Amino acid sequence: MLTILAAGSVFFPGLFLLSKQCLKSIPALRWSEGDAVIVSARLVSSVQAVMASSAGYIIASSCDDIIEDQHWLTSTYIMFAVPYFVYDIYAMFMCYWYKLRVKGHEEASAAPQHMASALTSYLRREFLMVLHHVVMVTVCFPVSVFVRQGKGDYFQGIMFMAELSTPSVCLGKILIQYKQQHTLLHKVNGALMLITFFICRVLLFPYLYYVYGRYASIPFHLVPLSVPWHCNLGAALLMAPQLYWFSLICRGALRLFTGSTQRPLPCQGFCLAGLQALQLLTL
Repeated sequence: MLTILAAGSVFFPGLFLLSKQCLKSIPALRWSEGDAVIVSARLVSSVQAVMASSAGYIIASSCDDIIEDQHWLTSTYIMFAVPYFVYDIYAMFMCYWYKLRVKGHEEASAAPQHMASALTSYLRREFLMVLHHVVMVTVCFPVSVFVRQGKGDYFQGIMFMAELSTPSVCLGKILIQYKQQHTLLHKVNGALMLITFFICRVLLFPYLYYVYGRYASIPFHLVPLSVPWHCNLGAALLMAPQLYWFSLICRGALRLFTGSTQRPLPCQGFCLAGLQALQLLTL
């Protein structure tokens, strides 16, 4: 276990530093420190998303019994990915630090002048995202590895595949950051984000109920009546933010394709802590 945690602790920060250094030193690029930090952070998030989605597909496709079947990759990838959330708190702060200093940024005049005040401002503004990362490490990790007792690997794999929507979100943030909303790439990426978010995030919850109902030979509409009330409450609380984010994406897509005045979508963290908490349904 410690070896896997150590590997993740080296891989994600190492990839961030390597990417940042390449973007700054390659002669054809020569990006500034701030630009390199922002893009490198999005790159690492996208790599983590691809790895999680790939692991999820392998796990889910290998489980015939959705409750009892186990796959070694489930706990292994959870342990490998835990350091990512610790690293990402730092990466998000660095993005915040440099983004406020981009020339012409709408908040540049309010940019904190000292690291301490910047950290305070960052924690106040990104409190929910930082809290989500802390919960991932302190709650979801032990529940996934120690409390689940190896049950429900199929559901964990499906939840890993929810990360499929992350790369398009990261690319969208980069394009918006560098004012490329007018490009064809931005429009194609926006459509892709809309589709992948709907399939991977919004349909995720009904699909989990459907799969469990088929497994237990229960009609889909009776599944909520057949599982513990706290499962239904948890699923409802987790579904609500997904619908909220999807409505924002739809409004953004409408502005994009109708040529209306655009403004960046809020940061789409997508409540990943909520997705992970759905593993409690399999306990």
